Amino acid sequence: MKHLAAYLLLGLGGNTNPSASDITEVLESVGIEADSDRLKKLLSELKGKDLQELIAEGSTKLASVPSGGSGGAPGAAGGASGAGAAPAEEKKEEEKEEEKEESDEDMGFGLFD
Repeated sequence: MKHLAAYLLLGLGGNTNPSASDITEVLESVGIEADSDRLKKLLSELKGKDLQELIAEGSTKLASVPSGGSGGAPGAAGGASGAGAAPAEEKKEEEKEEEKEESDEDMGFGLFD
């Protein structure tokens, strides 16, 4: 993925046909070591292909992938919808108590005072 990201950055910068040394230079500039085997494979797969066309093709493929969730779970069965509210209220009260305890630990001075 890092090799592809460097390839895309070079493409955005105007280098329409980045070489292995170009990509390695970009990666090393941010302290990342390039994997020569993966880099060779990436370049062989992208050789002679237009970057914009690949992005457009990938976008259409992603658009066809279902990405919706199943939705939220229904309320409690049998009309006992009020039963679910009590635990939420308890959590709020616990959070308030924890916040109060944390402020008591402060004792009126900060870490950098």
